[in-house]
Amino acid sequence: MFVNDGNMISSVLALGAADQVAAISSLEADGPMLRRHYGDVVDRIPVAAQRQPAMEIVLARRPDVMVAGWNYGYRMGTGLTPDTLRAAGIAPYILSESCLQRAGESARGTMDPWMAVREDLTNLGAITGRQQRAAELVADIDRRREALRRAPAPPKPITVFVFDSATDTVFTSGRFGGPEAIITAAGARGATSDVADTWTRVSWERVAASQPDVLVFVDYPSQSFAEKVALLRGRPGVAQLPAMAHNRLLNLPYSMWTSGPLNIDAAEHLRLAFEEWGLAPPSGIRPPFNDRLN
Repeated sequence: MFVNDGNMISSVLALGAADQVAAISSLEADGPMLRRHYGDVVDRIPVAAQRQPAMEIVLARRPDVMVAGWNYGYRMGTGLTPDTLRAAGIAPYILSESCLQRAGESARGTMDPWMAVREDLTNLGAITGRQQRAAELVADIDRRREALRRAPAPPKPITVFVFDSATDTVFTSGRFGGPEAIITAAGARGATSDVADTWTRVSWERVAASQPDVLVFVDYPSQSFAEKVALLRGRPGVAQLPAMAHNRLLNLPYSMWTSGPLNIDAAEHLRLAFEEWGLAPPSGIRPPFNDRLN
């Protein structure tokens, strides 16, 4: 397999299928976090490209399968799409969360985010011959989701805004994306849960109007956490939001927010943060590793 992007790399590592990976791309800054969860096996996988791979780079590794997704490696107009791979004799696997919409539709997302994670682990387990391990991973996610569901409810509703990056608009995630599943599992509501899309852009006015109690950040190199916070503090009507005023900011690695097996870890981190900030009662839930970056 040729595997692009940290969330799909995490799926392959979780399955114990590193020895079936010809190369990876777009690992970026998630290496340390993946080492904590899966060991130093990640360092033994060849890195073919730091970011978006070109078709020629994929072909050079001669994979049987490429694991990627729309806007997670596959892009129209770049020459690297499922169709071009098929024409070259390579089977494309498409991340379930990212499945391309039909002509004329603007939204992505084909299923509940947790179901998308289940589908990808099950499918990749079949592709790699590791069906038993896939079933174990799915069962573990289900068990941990149930523990979160049974946790004492917050006394007041908690609104969480997902801040990926920003310029004149803010890149966030709607109800079909992994973050919405994470936020809901942690016992809160996403500020953009009414947006019928996965990853999408909204206005700064939308950020201000949502009055989030908590801001969560997707950490990756294109824009640092400090830069994002500086942008927030410099925007009229945003610097005074409850999340900013009380410094309720949670920064986690990219691969924990994008669709994959580490979404459950992100949900546990978020629930624990709610408890530490006094927004939710103690639950005893603890993520297995400390992945916070701020």
